[in-house]
Amino acid sequence: MMKKINETLELEKGKTHIVVEIIEYMPNAIVSKTIIKKTTGNVTVSSFDAGEELDEKISPFDSYIQIIDGVAELTLNDKKIKLKLGDGIIIPAHSKHHFNANVQFKMISTVIKSGYED
Repeated sequence: MMKKINETLELEKGKTHIVVEIIEYMPNAIVSKTIIKKTTGNVTVSSFDAGEELDEKISPFDSYIQIIDGVAELTLNDKKIKLKLGDGIIIPAHSKHHFNANVQFKMISTVIKSGYED
């Protein structure tokens, strides 16, 4: 049974941190921690235990994903994409996508909520 754990407190400002150490792996879980959250967007770091997956979703905003540990499988508009350590990708607004962890991985997700005022 998958657990999803969200920590919404922002990191302390003006203090350095090692991004891959902000979050740990937890058995049978996806863990997310907010780095910074604003009305114009947010930055979140997440860890996925092997075998976990996020349900398919569609976001109204662009999202930038960067893998900081392990290997992720992203399905973007029905196309499978393998993302390894250091890889980044922009998930366009209104795109169908989901993540699958064949092995453990950690990622940073940056969502920009401006630029869609039209």
